Amino acid sequence: MNEPKARLKEQHKFSDYLYWNLFAALPFFTACIGIYKNSIIWLIFYVIIFLCLITLIYRFYCTHCPHYIQGAKTTKCMFFWGIPKFFKSNTKPPNFIEKAVSLIAALIILLLPLHWLRFHTELFVIYLLSLAVFGVTIRRNECRRCIYFNCPANNVPEDIKGAKL
Repeated sequence: MNEPKARLKEQHKFSDYLYWNLFAALPFFTACIGIYKNSIIWLIFYVIIFLCLITLIYRFYCTHCPHYIQGAKTTKCMFFWGIPKFFKSNTKPPNFIEKAVSLIAALIILLLPLHWLRFHTELFVIYLLSLAVFGVTIRRNECRRCIYFNCPANNVPEDIKGAKL
């Protein structure tokens, strides 16, 4: 059975931002609880590292996104809403270094909590399941209608991309 063609998401709404950040909160807070059960110092360290790595992703990856490039002085996307555009936008596709930095930062964010979560099986399972559901859901509901065609995860059909270009 063929799925109906989804329209491209030209703009995000504040409700998109709330939805995706609430969705992302489950693995983040699960990680924080697991780390806290071992050490508050490591929790503080994780939150600082998390914020630094998110800033790297924002700088090296998000600045290429059409949602970032759009005219407003603040971002209005599914993960960042109302944050000033600290970095210059870049209409060129991300280069290898920018993609690598963004990928490595994301991997560190996702893998770092596993060290502490392995001591708490129930939190480990919740963390992995919530990450899996988050990944599948974002891929299914956003990546197939995203206007950021240079994103490696973009899943928009080629005929729709070609019609848009």
